Amino acid sequence: MIPAPAPGQNGGMDTPPLDELVDVVDDQDRVLRTAPRSEVYRDGLLHRCVFILVRDPQGRIFTHRRTDTKAFAPGAHDCFVGGVVGAGERYREAAVREAEEELGVTGIRTRPLFRFRYTDGDRFSWWSDVHEAEWDGPVAPQAEEVAWYDWLTEDELAERLATWEFVPDGREAWRRYLEQRATG
Repeated sequence: MIPAPAPGQNGGMDTPPLDELVDVVDDQDRVLRTAPRSEVYRDGLLHRCVFILVRDPQGRIFTHRRTDTKAFAPGAHDCFVGGVVGAGERYREAAVREAEEELGVTGIRTRPLFRFRYTDGDRFSWWSDVHEAEWDGPVAPQAEEVAWYDWLTEDELAERLATWEFVPDGREAWRRYLEQRATG
């Protein structure tokens, strides 16, 4: 664990790596073409992301504060790790890659839960593939991605969601996760 979080900041979009290609998709999540991530962000093109809810064996949830240099929601907290799906990459592959990168681990296994289209007003929209994983071991979160982290119980997470700034897509994924769990 690293020190307690600093307050979140509402920064603008930074420029993602220009060489990272992502699939631009349609309303049915079918690939239309590939484009550089910077173009996708700049033009608000529909693309794909993965979200991974990582629990430890005690059921606590990996929760973190994003660095202030993140392109989307810099400095905000999240209870999911994840990110953009690369061009030609499958959701499951991206979920494992993103979880391993952000947690600084190898050998994680994810289980897909559900998919939804997230839209944040007129500016951002992406297909969100939600997975879960359990990790029983140390983590070494990626310094470029994670400014602070801790393992929180669901009650602790609920308290933080009421008082801390969280990424809006993570809030929506968490709400849908709880809803799906309640309906079985």
